[in-house]
Amino acid sequence: MGRPHFLMTDPGCFDVRYRINPWMEPDAWNAERAAQACAASRDLRRALEREGARVEIIDGAPGLPDLAFPANAAVVLDGRVLLARFRHAERQGEETVFRAVFEALRRRGVVREIVELPHGLFHEGAGDAIWDHERRLFWAGYGPRSSQAALAVIERTFGQEVAPLELASPRFYHLDTCFCPLAGGKVLYHPAAFTSAALAAIRARVAPNDRIEASDAEAAAFCVNAVNLGSRIVMAKAPASLRRKLAGLGYALSEVDLAPFILSGGAAYCMTLRLDRASGPQAAVLAAE
Repeated sequence: MGRPHFLMTDPGCFDVRYRINPWMEPDAWNAERAAQACAASRDLRRALEREGARVEIIDGAPGLPDLAFPANAAVVLDGRVLLARFRHAERQGEETVFRAVFEALRRRGVVREIVELPHGLFHEGAGDAIWDHERRLFWAGYGPRSSQAALAVIERTFGQEVAPLELASPRFYHLDTCFCPLAGGKVLYHPAAFTSAALAAIRARVAPNDRIEASDAEAAAFCVNAVNLGSRIVMAKAPASLRRKLAGLGYALSEVDLAPFILSGGAAYCMTLRLDRASGPQAAVLAAE
């Protein structure tokens, strides 16, 4: 099997210049933060590569700082790409850039098909559609950024079950900020981010022993926004409480200081997009490599 394959963005154009979520702090941004962001992105790439992943870097673009978060660019499964459409004007310029990136990847054979979202719908990529290889379904967030009606498009495009989860808090505006399926069937999630109906949906599909609840402090540290590769989890610097929880369940953490990106409301999962996810039996093997 091939190595896990991730897309990241060169952080040279990253900054925090506007506020479209409660975490964004434009007033805290300065040249020192910019230098720290470059170092943090490099460290995240190295952490993934140490776990056996292949990482390729696309160029940033002036005026589009949130290109640094390619998880929002598309949903990718079995070589098929469903392109995102962004709700906020500040991010809509990313659509043209990411479309060109995926066209280039298609020409290289990295992906095989590109699908456009119907007009009138918003959906912000893998940030709101997270593939659970253990359960063979997409967990799909909606509300703050993604349209509920877009979930049916995901189901049609990929031919996979979609479990809708309505998000209840502007602080957790994408599903990837508050929900992370892990190898072995565990799910790390922050209950306060969800409506009661969404919590019922999680509890109906995830056994009590497989639910790992992230506290307010653990979620605020953006540790749920993590990249899982088998028993290894790559995440932002974690509170000791979360380290203990995950170590007790057999997971090993690779922590990276992602503070400059947390100032924009993103961390390890947001900063990456996995390109080689597969829905078939090989998915479990790929996830563990």
